[in-house]
Amino acid sequence: MNNTANKPAVASSTITRDLRELDVKTDNIYESIVIMAKRANQISNNVKEELHQKLSEFASSNDNLEEVFENREQIEISKHYEKMPKPSLVAVQEFLEDKIYYRNPNKE
Repeated sequence: MNNTANKPAVASSTITRDLRELDVKTDNIYESIVIMAKRANQISNNVKEELHQKLSEFASSNDNLEEVFENREQIEISKHYEKMPKPSLVAVQEFLEDKIYYRNPNKE
């Protein structure tokens, strides 16, 4: 997820939203929330998988607690992921910018 140059800035903390803004596309606030929640779960799973792949490079085969050491690169990777916006905030931003594809088979 290093393509931050073309991504709009996502708020790093929660902000107050107008609920009428969220149900414009679906005409149902609950449906909008479900869409955003499912997208947030997708983002969270992708970030978690990416982080585990990067950190697995640092895993040692020796499980001796006395030999655990801090790796500066590992710490920097962890700090980078901690500073990333929360998946729910990214999902709301994507929803408001029409970047999420969704469909409701019951409405079709």
